[in-house]
Amino acid sequence: MIKKNKLPIDKPRCACGVFGVFGNPSASLLTYFGLHALQHRGQEAAGIVSSQFDKKKKKQVFNIIKGMGLVTDVFKDQKILSEQLKGNSSIGHNRYSTSGASKNRQNIQPFIVNYANGNLAVAHNGNLTNFHKLRTELQNSGTIFQTTSDSELFLHLIARSKKKNQIDKILDAVNKVEGAFSILILTDTSLIIARDVFGFRPLSIAKKGKSFIVASETCAFDIIDAEFVRDVKPGELIVIDKKSLTSGKMKSYKLKKKTQTTHHCIFEYIYFSRPDSYINGESVDKVRRKLGQALAQESFVKSDNNSAPVIISVPDSSNTATLGFVTESQKLGSSSQYEIGLIRNHYVGRTFIQPAEDDRAMKVKTKFNTVKQVLKNKKVIVVDDSIVRGTTAKQLVKLLKEASPSEIHMRITSPPIVQPCHYGMDFPSSKELIAVQCNKDVEKIRKEIGVDSLQFLSIEKLLESVPKSKTKNYCYACFGGPYPTPIEKGKIKEELDK
Repeated sequence: MIKKNKLPIDKPRCACGVFGVFGNPSASLLTYFGLHALQHRGQEAAGIVSSQFDKKKKKQVFNIIKGMGLVTDVFKDQKILSEQLKGNSSIGHNRYSTSGASKNRQNIQPFIVNYANGNLAVAHNGNLTNFHKLRTELQNSGTIFQTTSDSELFLHLIARSKKKNQIDKILDAVNKVEGAFSILILTDTSLIIARDVFGFRPLSIAKKGKSFIVASETCAFDIIDAEFVRDVKPGELIVIDKKSLTSGKMKSYKLKKKTQTTHHCIFEYIYFSRPDSYINGESVDKVRRKLGQALAQESFVKSDNNSAPVIISVPDSSNTATLGFVTESQKLGSSSQYEIGLIRNHYVGRTFIQPAEDDRAMKVKTKFNTVKQVLKNKKVIVVDDSIVRGTTAKQLVKLLKEASPSEIHMRITSPPIVQPCHYGMDFPSSKELIAVQCNKDVEKIRKEIGVDSLQFLSIEKLLESVPKSKTKNYCYACFGGPYPTPIEKGKIKEELDK
């Protein structure tokens, strides 16, 4: 039997979402809408920093508002944006904690500091794999940390750099960190953005008029009618300043560390990104449909003489892949039909009264409900994107059985997760993963979840379904693949959360 886990979440959680604006009088308002579009990347906390020239003080000042909750919770008063976050440039952050305690308000980004070269604000998406080493070195040299987040490292490394000008200080700092980072750095005169050499996390640039917009996903450009320009290249640092507004050009620098190939996080296509986004130049919707088609090819469910199988998705993240699964199943001769068998409640926010910690069935029911007449006496094929601990999947199957289907078959558009992620996803330790607890035996997982059949997409089919080239590859370490970078041993950063 699988051990009971106190944590109810059974989905991978993404690191964060970042959004930035340079050279627009409505910078904070645009950032608010951008963060709203990126809400799926983090729901624990949100924050915005704006840069404003103070005529009385005759200098540039930074304004900051951040707090726990959704974007609409933190910025529910419009005066916050119009009166407290004035300025022509801003950066924002949606947080889901992967490093640093989630309930620690000091860990809410963006982080700001005033040092010898002026104001500095940082918003970071990703996880640094040499965090403990760098933090220990800085502490031994007298640095005092205000948070337990790895993102704070950037501020201290920049401030302590021996380089002369600010850009060189930032380059020096970014070249010292390892792991995953898509980072926005706001200074008194510019917006600086950088992406790690492997390109783990996405980061894109757009324009709205003459102003520049930066976001984790392209779907955030659509809400403010910004025009996509290009992705930030892996291993690239870009400087956007006042000259950029008139020339339309950005200064680009290469990070020192070199790699033969990128290692984009493959989970961006499976689950994290919205289907209306383009990630690394490819439509997420298109890739997800391919994943569904590949899954159908590997795990076809035959029709019987009694009735056509009903195919349903676990909304919302598996909706698109399910359409691909249905299309391919029908091509293969199945009489199966797509139906809406699960209804998701989209209004369960952070403040919703939670049931008792061990009442997992109630937790699932607050989020999903079945359409009983669709499922009753039917062979039901449930398509989902992933299974982490198996706790929610087990309760979801129990909920579906209350609708009296004749059979339940579960199909997953990713392979079994067998290793934790060190690059920005909140996967539990290996011992908490259901695939590890079941010794990677799919039949054991099937019995534990309680379905008639269970199949995962193979790693081979997964890699066939995502776009690749000689220089474009993927990180799939969570599925048993190699970690692209060395992983810190000894003390781990989670110790800081105690």
